[in-house]
Amino acid sequence: MFSRKITRGKLLDFFASHPRCLVALEACGGAHHWARELRTLGYEVRLMPPAYVKPYVKRHKNDAVDAEAICEAAQRPSMRFVAVKTEEQQAAALVFRTRDLMVKQRTQLGNAIRGHLAEYGWVAPKGTAHLAMLADLLEGGEIGVTLPEAARPMFAMMVDMLAELDKRVAALDKEIARRAREDEVARRLMTIPGVGPITATAIAAIAPPAEMFAKGRDFAAWLGLVPKQASTGGKQKLGAISRMGERTLRRLLIIGASSVVLQASKRGAPAGSWLEGMLARKPRMLVTVALANKMARTVWALLVRQEDYRAPVAVAA
Repeated sequence: MFSRKITRGKLLDFFASHPRCLVALEACGGAHHWARELRTLGYEVRLMPPAYVKPYVKRHKNDAVDAEAICEAAQRPSMRFVAVKTEEQQAAALVFRTRDLMVKQRTQLGNAIRGHLAEYGWVAPKGTAHLAMLADLLEGGEIGVTLPEAARPMFAMMVDMLAELDKRVAALDKEIARRAREDEVARRLMTIPGVGPITATAIAAIAPPAEMFAKGRDFAAWLGLVPKQASTGGKQKLGAISRMGERTLRRLLIIGASSVVLQASKRGAPAGSWLEGMLARKPRMLVTVALANKMARTVWALLVRQEDYRAPVAVAA
């Protein structure tokens, strides 16, 4: 109907005087805020993943071409949309984003300490479990006395920052555990083997309503836990998982599945169970990802039916 450039400050004034209609947006930074504002004005708002809009962009990319592509994509009958999040949902998810940031910074700092120590002939083992030992050796132990005078304050600064990050991550873990105890949905999800407080509260805060998905496999596909397809001519060709969905939840489910598989490898899986059969004939990492897919479908079933997890009864062969 028209193409006009509107600045951010004048956007709501424009929509306030415009006849109410459908507004389509890409689900990018700030999109949920604008969607809430436009819904307050009485508009119907639909958010679309940018990857689903990109095929409709013609040739070069600019704002006008992007707007035309969004308009075209929003009218497709098979288009999938993103649920608009409330401020409370975004605030609940912020604790996990903050914890992930702190953990990444802690890993980066630990790798920096190990890398700089290697320049002076000290090779430290990998992993956060060894960082406390390194800190003790740097402060007054064998390593500290062999370092140049100019390097000691720098290592002391990094060690102090590492200890501060440990405290902040521990505080966030306590906050997440508190939320898991108080949230009914999180308590229900924690009945699934391999789902702890962090995963349960993350699913409750980040995942869209389970009713948006027709079946558990759709939820697993949203997480990127289904095989990538390269099928043609009626022949199915499946590869590794697609990794096209929510990576935070996908990573947490895979970590939880790996802990279940590790315990089953050490102590033995229940006789006649699905996990025992898979471990007997498949590689361990493949079983871990398959179990994460199974956990995702179980999560969807528990959210839809509002039930606790019931372990399947193993049948002897």
